[in-house]
Parts: sequence; C-alpha cells; structure tokens
Amino acid sequence: MKENKLADLSFQFAKEIIALVRNLKEKRENIISNQVGRSGTSIGANINEAQYAQSKADFISKLQIALKEANETGYWLRLLFETGYIEDKTFKELDDTCARIRVMLITSCKTAKNNMSQDIL
Repeated sequence: MKENKLADLSFQFAKEIIALVRNLKEKRENIISNQVGRSGTSIGANINEAQYAQSKADFISKLQIALKEANETGYWLRLLFETGYIEDKTFKELDDTCARIRVMLITSCKTAKNNMSQDIL
C-alpha cells in the first residue's frame, strides 16, 4: 500500500517538475532546468521499476536509486531558489514534496531491508 502512495506522489511530483522545467525554459534557463528535469522525473521512474523488481535486492536497489535522485533534485531546487529562478512559494511546495518522498523512500528501504534480513534467518 505504501508503495502505491509513494508511486502516486512521485508521479504527481514529476508532473510538477515538468511544469517547472517549462517555466524555466521560457526564462531561458537551460542548464539547471535540464538537471532538475532529469533527476525529478527519474524518482518516479525508479519507484515504478521497483514495483516490478526481479528480486528483493533489485527492489531495494531501485528504491535507493530513487532516493539518490530525490536528494539530487532537492539540491537543484535549492540552487534554483537561491539564484532567483524560482520564488519562495514554488520552492517550498516542491521542496516539501521532495522531502516527503525522501522520507517515504527511506522508510520503504528500511522496511524492505528488515524483511530481507528476516527471510535469511
């Protein structure tokens, strides 16, 4: 159940990132917009891949990649905000969602690792 909430949230976040990238491209900002576009949409793609993982280890690996992408996205959002490309409200909304996704990913990874450890015993 938690993975579905996570998948849904990351999909909505990806849509918001795409809208942000469009806006940034209109402002002629291409370097960071490309970076945030890649990392911000990759989160959900990796979560989606995890749902069809070949093994528990593969599942955990995909979620860990999604977590890395979420951390990178947070960095790009902060950089965009601190360089004046996005306003405070936009930054806070996107950063809050990104932080929620990170927390859910960390929890999911811990749960999956604990379940994997119990299977070994």
